[in-house]
Amino acid sequence: MDNETSSVPPVPRGRRTRRVLIASAAGCAVLGGVLVLVPLPWERGSAPPPAPGPEALARGAVTGGRPAALPDLTALIGERERHVRAHPLDGPSWAVLGASYVEQGRRTADAANWPKAERALRTSLKVGSPNDARALESLAALAVQRRDFPAARKWGESARRAAPKRWTVHAVLIDAYTGLGDHGAVGRSLDTLQRLRPGLPAVKARAAAVYRDRGWREDAAAQLSDAVAAADAPAERAAYLEQAGRLALERGDREVALRHFEEALRTDPDQRAAQAGEARALAALGRTTRALAAYRAALAKQPYPEYALELGELYESLGLGQAARVQYDLLRERVRGAQAAGADEELVLGRFEADHGDASAAVQRLRAEWQRQPSVAVADALGWALHRTGEHEEALRYATIATDGEHGGGVRSAPYAFHRGMIERALERYGPARRHLREALVIDPYFSPLRAPEARRALAELGEPSVEDPPAR
Repeated sequence: MDNETSSVPPVPRGRRTRRVLIASAAGCAVLGGVLVLVPLPWERGSAPPPAPGPEALARGAVTGGRPAALPDLTALIGERERHVRAHPLDGPSWAVLGASYVEQGRRTADAANWPKAERALRTSLKVGSPNDARALESLAALAVQRRDFPAARKWGESARRAAPKRWTVHAVLIDAYTGLGDHGAVGRSLDTLQRLRPGLPAVKARAAAVYRDRGWREDAAAQLSDAVAAADAPAERAAYLEQAGRLALERGDREVALRHFEEALRTDPDQRAAQAGEARALAALGRTTRALAAYRAALAKQPYPEYALELGELYESLGLGQAARVQYDLLRERVRGAQAAGADEELVLGRFEADHGDASAAVQRLRAEWQRQPSVAVADALGWALHRTGEHEEALRYATIATDGEHGGGVRSAPYAFHRGMIERALERYGPARRHLREALVIDPYFSPLRAPEARRALAELGEPSVEDPPAR
């Protein structure tokens, strides 16, 4: 090697210097040509940057607390699955994948997403940081979708400790505390959320849900109107339109609700919650043929047990008992599938059993549910199940919680007011019974194809109040 090196004559210093200068000049000439060919930033005009791809759009939505479009979610999940196969120790990527499974499961009602989401999120905590706020928050969101609100509170509060200024954590905690009936904590979380991100459409939509639960319907409608106007992405705008439609329908504004649902579907055809809302609005308007078709379309793409229960009751109201039983069987099947994936479906199953199955079994289920997560919704369902088994005094205690807010809640709901009125009627408290049955029909005269006619019949049987009636309380 030394001989080979010594055989190469050294280049004189002056010649080396000339070569460097020549190379530099050539480089400058090439660079100058590039600079001539490539316009400078201020010479590029207003050409927009390339639009983000579907994976980027979905990732921005999932990590930013916004609804994501289903095709974009599918693309993101495929891309992240490939990435974690190649990089299995990338904790943040596992967290994004898990959060994407949660959002896809929410949009499709496919319980098969829940175990996949849990595995991905736990892997994220194992191979990455055990205090990763994104993974902890997504585990809380997963628990909300499974209706496991104690777990949602645990994971959500862990995420809040890890990142107290992460606004999306407080949004998930609102759902957890609502499911537990902790309305004081709901209010505190909403205050923090609005302080951290005032004016954000997702925050306005979350505030609208809280205001609705408090009976502040006009405030809720105003928040949703602002959220719809400010939303950028079609999937996000459609989600807020669907929420506005539900709010309008709860007030008996059938035509307004139908317009919201139809616009949501035009904006995002995959918004199947809006399809179910459209079915409810059409049924309330008496357009039953279209309502049946809309329910079937919603169930085909988002088979929630609640939709099967609503469709079954619509069939039953039309005297189509066999068709109703098919839907009730479908409900049981969907509940079994969701329970196998770790979801808590005791509330919907208790509601179903109280009216269409074994009311005593409904009481047993709902008592256990009340002990675990005492929300306003569970109070209403348990009160009604107790009424159906003849335990009217105890039933009234729970119906009062649902409607008057003894625990800080109380929802102005037509079904809840109906349940309370019927319980009071059974107890021969005719004055309060009239008041609550009338209230149900004032809030929404079309709240149920089965129960709204029952409320009218009960009011007619009660007749006008007499001087002997006790004052309404």
